[in-house]
Amino acid sequence: MANLVPEHIDRTFPKDHNFEGGDSPASTPSLHAAKRRKMDTTTNLMNGDLAPAATMDSASLSNPSKWQDTIESIVKAIVSIRFSQVAAFDTEGEAICHDHEEVDVYPIYRDPIHDFGFLKFDPSKIKYMPVTQVELHPELAKVGLDIRVVGNDAGEKLSILAGSISRLDRNTPDYGDLTYNDFNTFYLQAASSTSGGSSGSPVIDIDGNAVALQAGGHTKAATDFFLPLDRIKRALGFVQKGLSVPRGDIQTQFVYRPYDEARRLGLRPETEEKLRSMFKEEIGLLVAEAVLPGGPAHGKLEEGDILLTMDGHHITTFVPFEEMLDSHVGKDISVGIERGGKYMEFTIPVGDLHAITPDRYVEIGGSKLNEVSYQLARVYCVPCRGVYVCEPSGMFRLDGPDNGWIIKSVDDKATPNLDTFIQVMKEIPDRARVPVVYYSISDAHTIMMSVVQVERHWSSFRLAVRNDETGLWDFTDLGDAPAPPPMVPSTKKYIELDASMGPCKDLIRCLVKVNYYMPCRMDGFPRSRKQGTGAIVDAERGLVIVGRNLVPTSMGDLILTFAESIVIPAKVLFLHPTQNYTIVQYDPKLIGETNVLSAPLSDEPLLQGRKVTLVAHNRNQRPVCLPTAVTDVTCVTIPHSGTPRFRAINMDAITLDTPLALQCSSGLLADANGYVQGFWFSFLGDRNMNGQDNEYHLGLGVSTIKPVLERFQQQQVHHESLSLRMLNAELVPIQMAQASAMGLSSDWIKKVEEANSAKHQLFMVIRTEAETESAKVLDELDLILTINGKVVTRMQETDVQYESDELDMTILRQKKEMNVKVKTTLESGDGTSRIVFWAGAMLTEPHKAVLQQSKSLPSRIYISSRSKGSPAYMYGLAPTMWITHINSVKVETLDDLIDAVKNTLDNTYVRVRCVTFDNVPAMLSVKMVYHYFPLVDMVKDSKSECGWSKREIDLNA
Repeated sequence: MANLVPEHIDRTFPKDHNFEGGDSPASTPSLHAAKRRKMDTTTNLMNGDLAPAATMDSASLSNPSKWQDTIESIVKAIVSIRFSQVAAFDTEGEAICHDHEEVDVYPIYRDPIHDFGFLKFDPSKIKYMPVTQVELHPELAKVGLDIRVVGNDAGEKLSILAGSISRLDRNTPDYGDLTYNDFNTFYLQAASSTSGGSSGSPVIDIDGNAVALQAGGHTKAATDFFLPLDRIKRALGFVQKGLSVPRGDIQTQFVYRPYDEARRLGLRPETEEKLRSMFKEEIGLLVAEAVLPGGPAHGKLEEGDILLTMDGHHITTFVPFEEMLDSHVGKDISVGIERGGKYMEFTIPVGDLHAITPDRYVEIGGSKLNEVSYQLARVYCVPCRGVYVCEPSGMFRLDGPDNGWIIKSVDDKATPNLDTFIQVMKEIPDRARVPVVYYSISDAHTIMMSVVQVERHWSSFRLAVRNDETGLWDFTDLGDAPAPPPMVPSTKKYIELDASMGPCKDLIRCLVKVNYYMPCRMDGFPRSRKQGTGAIVDAERGLVIVGRNLVPTSMGDLILTFAESIVIPAKVLFLHPTQNYTIVQYDPKLIGETNVLSAPLSDEPLLQGRKVTLVAHNRNQRPVCLPTAVTDVTCVTIPHSGTPRFRAINMDAITLDTPLALQCSSGLLADANGYVQGFWFSFLGDRNMNGQDNEYHLGLGVSTIKPVLERFQQQQVHHESLSLRMLNAELVPIQMAQASAMGLSSDWIKKVEEANSAKHQLFMVIRTEAETESAKVLDELDLILTINGKVVTRMQETDVQYESDELDMTILRQKKEMNVKVKTTLESGDGTSRIVFWAGAMLTEPHKAVLQQSKSLPSRIYISSRSKGSPAYMYGLAPTMWITHINSVKVETLDDLIDAVKNTLDNTYVRVRCVTFDNVPAMLSVKMVYHYFPLVDMVKDSKSECGWSKREIDLNA
């Protein structure tokens, strides 16, 4: 028995969370009830908790060893729940018994409102310990009762924490927005200092009886909250008989208010006198807190109504209140209230609480959606209906500062419920761009609209329905998308900038807006969506240059927008391995006679102090044509983050004399005649102290990009075969004073001065890539003097690209000059071209950033990322690890891993030997859960519509 409702969170309060409505333990008027019940005893009041001295259970004081006997008996009935939420409503779980035996369990009931559920396991699977049960006795919960919380506190397998009950009538605590919160029940309060992980632990008395369940606690005080067992015991009775648990509701939240508050709300004196005489122990009444629009009580009950009777029975507490509702499911009930001193009576139909508790969701476009739950509707007092985005990612990662979105319509078709939403989405072709109208559940007054592209090619479109017989979610494929209609060419006209801007004003016709969506976060890239600007460099062939910060990988959907009007797809042709640019291509036929312009490239290099015009789009995607000057052209080093990801190296970067350039992610740098001398890009760098990614804005000269671009223009190669010869080393400039201290002679300094009058510098190796030819010859701190007989003083002179497979180099190492031969590596511009998904982990070959930051490679199986809630996440397979062995069998490649795991049975464990990025070995056991995480192999494939082919591997074949 534990808190197992799938949408529930851990019930320990988050840090710095404050109570709402003045209901802190020290100030709430309800505390007076506890005082009244024990006013003839000696008590100490600390932080609102009663710590009785004279009322302590005499058995616990006179016979402390009895607690030990009780605990020894009760631990045989305690299990630790290991729960992994693989989706918004997933219910997969495991149970570990006290002696660490592990069995599979599955949920058979979860209460729609209260914080409890039931799991079922096979007792015959427990071999090494006797399993007993805990008796439920809600009637034994009393103020001053000495209790123990026996459970899994703060992640420990078994913990035992002591306390005493101080209140029986506390209103439920608030756990925050957009999450689970209990209501329409009392909570018990005690001081036992439990922590995260103890939720669901039984609260026992000295005789071993369960009197409550631990539900939550406050991190700033030794205050804990327990769920009473009344409704739990009732539900258990139905479950044990194999019956469904009737749960009724009128979609109204009530809270317990003391009589003095009720009087201010209009409670008549004669009513109070009557109720006090009937219920001498009670000091308050139930008051309507929220009445949901469109619910059974809407238009009848109002907030502030004081509940008096239900079907003629006087009701002052929650247990009889819920008993009345649960016994009237599908029937009418008569509810008597007082409002402003007047008695009123209404007949209200009682609904089925299970019917407004979601048990299914839809996956589409990387998002998950379900119908609005009663939990959320109650918090924000909105109707309990509508399509709610429970996982706002992928296609339905909508615009706006908030989440908690409710979809009103898609493609101008209303979506009032999940079934209608499914039918609407079935009729929309893949890749269609449609308007989505939505609002935040926390702000129903503000209606928003976003245009989204339907995504049916990367992810599934399926319905998941909870199955309480198997404990899994049953998936139903919802069919293929209709074929998209053929794209029709369209002609539009670019805006015209003012003539005062000179020839550069026409360069606005070189710019296109770029939107890129990545279904998987590959190669350590931190985001799934990027937008910015690209530059058309060949309108005839449809070639566009974009920064690699915008298009970092080849797996994704690339959309270009021309003249603010024409939206067409494009494909990635080339990802430069070290420079910060990507070449993409669109079909020129699709833009008709639109007046695009190929960027007129200049052979004149940009130099320090030169006047230049920046033509770009700013943060608001508005055109900018800004005269400025070049402040410097120098070799820069982009800081790397802890996680290996693409980082531009070995480049001469251009900086500009205007802060406005930092607001432009992409653009062109042109001379006074309108000829392009450079490209302006954003560069992904390190992370700041707040964990946010730093971006740098710099320019690259045309000479850096032109040699590769010309190969495409000359059509010498198909894009898949375009590879560059690379020197696999990162270099930094060294000034002569430093080089002299490293042993550089005066003769060499003179040669440097003659080779480059503008900059007297050489380049030092600071890093080589693991297991490359360069790493076999070059060492860190080597000073490069010549390459193929030429003194190297400019970074572009080290960019050997595709010229030679071996370089003759003169280097200075530890003050000794030596000649070496260094083989170059042929590197593809495809980037990562294969992915294997296993146990929820994304496995790839080590990408270039990994090679740059590693000294050695334990294997060629690198964990690039993992899914939350997956076995990889649950059992410790973390990004940046390498997998080296499966069940003691060495695996070196992705094919080795597939062969090693494909015959593993479902729901069994695999031993995985890993090596962390810091070369620390680890042995893990990972459970296979193929129902949610199949073994999938994806390979880059130019023949596929999306550019990748996917193969789900037949397991146990």
